[in-house]
Amino acid sequence: MTFPYHTLMVQGCTSDAGKSTVVAALCRLLARDGVRVVPFKPQNMALNSAVTTDGGEIGRAQALQAIAAGIPAHSDMNPVLLKPSSHTGAQIIIHGKVRADMHARDYHHYKPRAMAAVLASYQRLRAQYQVVLVEGAGSPAEVNLRARDIANMGFAEAVDCPVILVADIDKGGVFAHLIGTLACLSDSERARIIGFVINRFRGDASMLSDGLDWLERQTGKPVLAVLPYLQGLTLDAEDAVDTAQQHGHFRVVVPQLPSISNHTDFDALRAHPDIDLIFARQGEALPGADLIILPGSKNTRADLARLRENGWDAAIERHLRYGGKVIGICGGYQMLGRHIHDPDGQEGPAGSSAGLGLLEMETRLTGDKRLENVSGHCAFADAPVSGYEIHMGRSSGPALAHPAFIVQGEAEGAISEDGQVLGSYLHGLFDHPAAGHALLTWAGLNHAQGVDLNALREDSINRIADASWPLYQALQAQPGNG
Repeated sequence: MTFPYHTLMVQGCTSDAGKSTVVAALCRLLARDGVRVVPFKPQNMALNSAVTTDGGEIGRAQALQAIAAGIPAHSDMNPVLLKPSSHTGAQIIIHGKVRADMHARDYHHYKPRAMAAVLASYQRLRAQYQVVLVEGAGSPAEVNLRARDIANMGFAEAVDCPVILVADIDKGGVFAHLIGTLACLSDSERARIIGFVINRFRGDASMLSDGLDWLERQTGKPVLAVLPYLQGLTLDAEDAVDTAQQHGHFRVVVPQLPSISNHTDFDALRAHPDIDLIFARQGEALPGADLIILPGSKNTRADLARLRENGWDAAIERHLRYGGKVIGICGGYQMLGRHIHDPDGQEGPAGSSAGLGLLEMETRLTGDKRLENVSGHCAFADAPVSGYEIHMGRSSGPALAHPAFIVQGEAEGAISEDGQVLGSYLHGLFDHPAAGHALLTWAGLNHAQGVDLNALREDSINRIADASWPLYQALQAQPGNG
């Protein structure tokens, strides 16, 4: 089957309208038909990221879409990644590597250079693949960001590609979202929208027919598909933390720090039938737990200060006195030590902070970022482990003489002498079933089992692809640009 587009962009009326899942679904459907397809997002803002085969860093959603397409993740799939470090500033990552830290206003002036990087990546992918599926960011209706836009219509206009517009009906106001978004676009931008996708519909789609007819008369554009609301999906989130609570008998508590990053580390725990996973919010007391996990952080010292402001440090000490276990991942691992030093102000004001003192080590933040996919085995159990490192800084001290893992033939992480505290730079610790089993057994879950996150992810990708078949068929009937 021939797909009629060499480039197609998926934009949304709002954030979380379903752009990422629509692109992933189309990637899987095209891959099933033997089409060489690649996902692409010009600019992404997210604290969840993945390490690519070329040693770069991209948004987690594009890594998921690459899996759907059956290809390795590459930094060209997301040439500009913004990792917020505050409400007004972010780390700027270009072609997978840290370029600078910028205030929002400074980045706005930097955008022409960022656009050059975007177009270079797009042209490389366009030369290698039959179809490029592009995901927009946020909404094209954000008129305050129209000047120098590289994420939505600015990119579509630059490469002259068609756009489909996705709206989430589950949140209500779907017709107003679509009509309002069109009203905010220029004539040329409006003309390149080839149709609408209404996402996350519950119930009998025939009940929408009058509304769909009205929408098509008002806009002159077709509704390409109405996609159903699918429950129980296991897909890597781009940013928002899923705080839905499970009801297993083994409670795992994660303090939801302001700059929490790579919270996809907890997807396997969220899917585990025996685990009650709770994200403790700011201002809340840490509930009783069997295991507390300190997550990764984009601003470790600031998040450590917030942890103390919430009284969570005292709650962690009390948890340990009663025999509980603690795991720190990446920035959370750094917090477990005696001190965190940031002499050059890599993550904020230069200075040092006292850590929680639960591991005999200290960390010095440096400008070089370690980006690597790794594998090895647990030092405390006979089990393989795999994951990825994304961090700035190096840790040292006596605690590292008792590693948690051996990766690439070298000691990694640390376990306290009393066996209650474990720290590691590895993200994705629970993703491998054997490693998840070993860690949960260490934490005290009797008869622990691992969850095969990769299998759950594959099943979810296939489910969204199957549900998106009507959209795929509708696109086949379009004139295209191939």
